[in-house]
Amino acid sequence: MPSEPIEAEFVYPPALSQAQEDEFRQLEREGPLTSNPTATTTVTDTISIHELEKQYSKEGYHVVEFTPGAGEDPREWSKTRKWAVTAAVSFLCLAVALGSSIITGDLQGPVKDFHTSQEIINLTVTFFVLGFGVGPLFFAPLSEVFGRKPIYCVSIFLYGIFTLPGALAKNPATLIVSRLIAGVAASAPMCNVGGSVADIWAVKERGFPMAVFSATIFLGPCLGPLTGSWIGQYIGWRWIYWVLFIFVAACFLFTLIVPETLASALLRKKAQRLRKETGDDRYRTLSELEAVPLVQTLKVAISRPLIMMVTEPIVMFMSFYLSFIYALLYLLFFAFPFAFQGIRGWSAGMTGTSFISIMIGMAIAIAAMPYQEKLYARATRDGTFPEARLYPMMLGAIVLPIAMFMFAFTGAYASVHWIAVCISGAIFGFAMIILYIGANSYIVDSYSNFAASAIAAKTVMRSCIGSTIPLFVDQMFRAMKFQWAGLLLALVACVIGPMPFIFYRYGERIRCGSKRATKARRGHGAEKDVDGSGH
Repeated sequence: MPSEPIEAEFVYPPALSQAQEDEFRQLEREGPLTSNPTATTTVTDTISIHELEKQYSKEGYHVVEFTPGAGEDPREWSKTRKWAVTAAVSFLCLAVALGSSIITGDLQGPVKDFHTSQEIINLTVTFFVLGFGVGPLFFAPLSEVFGRKPIYCVSIFLYGIFTLPGALAKNPATLIVSRLIAGVAASAPMCNVGGSVADIWAVKERGFPMAVFSATIFLGPCLGPLTGSWIGQYIGWRWIYWVLFIFVAACFLFTLIVPETLASALLRKKAQRLRKETGDDRYRTLSELEAVPLVQTLKVAISRPLIMMVTEPIVMFMSFYLSFIYALLYLLFFAFPFAFQGIRGWSAGMTGTSFISIMIGMAIAIAAMPYQEKLYARATRDGTFPEARLYPMMLGAIVLPIAMFMFAFTGAYASVHWIAVCISGAIFGFAMIILYIGANSYIVDSYSNFAASAIAAKTVMRSCIGSTIPLFVDQMFRAMKFQWAGLLLALVACVIGPMPFIFYRYGERIRCGSKRATKARRGHGAEKDVDGSGH
């Protein structure tokens, strides 16, 4: 799996060592590096990327690198250019996050126009989210071959083209199929943007750029129903698709002017130029010297996440927890209209505005994350270990059931003031972010050599589970009644709540029994050596 995952960018202090980050930048692959077999080494000897460069140099190759001070390395670009790239890729993520939920602003309009059932129209959300999870398994390795810019251009173009049928559709099938293809295409920016940010900003510079970028990732889904509901209320559901199409088209223009940032792609171009100018074929990049066939890359990119999903307990259970959180977010896109439109008689536009409460909770959580860094520093004074990343998740596991209990028994009754429902939404937003960052940090730190595959496994499970929500949420809240449906969700949150506490206690023992996980122990420093199997 290529590309440093987005989730690794949110981990601070960094979970990936400098050597691992260099490997992602120059080789666009994961797993411990092994030397070429020689008279004194075996294929299982683990080496650093600098030792690998020296080895190829001894074999007569001219390993191509960036010339310091020449402006070839994206990390040497001016701050203005870096911020321009950061803004451009952030808009791509905003377009994707917005597109996943904006149509929930008016799902009743297509039902009336096409004389079909609500469940059929809800499939437009289901298939987009499903495509969103499957797409990265294919798009992520393709960036290794073609670079980030071509992937951005093609994916956003396809995303826009297959958003257009929604505005022109004459039947539900057109809506559903086009949303599936749009979801697959839209997934490409999400699996590459984390790498784009890492390409241009060194770790010590990423604080504020990541805060700006994270706002589009976390707040984007809630902006969907906020904007879509007003559009649907005043000018109709088709204009939701038109507005999304116009926004995606504008983002496509960004992809045409944003420069390539992938180090391995830039170095390949430099090597090609040097070979052409000198006629010496020994000018090679590490990515060219270590290249594997595309078929093999795709095979590993697809199979390894699935294998880790079922064989690594940390990946399996953390992915399930995050899938539940993701499912709850999409469930609220349908449950808020029940609480405000159905029970309190609000308009669609005002109901969409209520999602600001979730965004406020998310913003508070993001602002509070520096405190987590202090907790981590205090817990790791005698050596780093992944379980020290779980403090935010443990707090979130306590706060989440409170939010869901409150939502169940305030949203269900019109006599309860609307602000109580919004407060529950804010508490949920707060819990969601600290759970998300804590769990993802733990996954990345536990599998730092295989972070991309571990995160891909989580993404697949999250999208598969999240995509099922629109299929039953209406029936659930109508048949069980609002308060009991909400109570069920709160009880599920209580049942899985002990998970971070269990991993805090037993996670080290679980990691030590894994071939891919780090072996760092509490009070024994950070020993990150892992078996190279699975690479």
